[in-house]
Amino acid sequence: MSANTDEKLRYGDADLAYFREILNTKIKEAQDQYELIKTVYTNNSDNGTDDTAPQFKAFDEGSAVMSKETSAQLAIRQEKFIRDLKNALIRIENKSYGVCRVTGKLINKKRLELVPHATLSIEAKNMQ
Repeated sequence: MSANTDEKLRYGDADLAYFREILNTKIKEAQDQYELIKTVYTNNSDNGTDDTAPQFKAFDEGSAVMSKETSAQLAIRQEKFIRDLKNALIRIENKSYGVCRVTGKLINKKRLELVPHATLSIEAKNMQ
């Protein structure tokens, strides 16, 4: 009976390999998006408005500042997302992946397919 119970406490190696593939794909996509966001953030944003009306130029500069702030916020969120995905890979290596950090139960496989960096089961998430 205890062997069966222990088996239920974690995902098997085949499942972990499956989730590792998902995580590696998500990390690659997230890093590509991060590079795109960084490109937008570091772009000069000179749209050739030097010869236009001063009011428009002021509006354009304000828009550029807002765009850079938004890009910076997106970059920070993307960095955190990548870090969370990489932490999930570490949990796969130490075979604790897919175990809810609150209830200790396995997180539903469908949830992990959608949110592969999840550390909470739906049950625990709803308790928050």
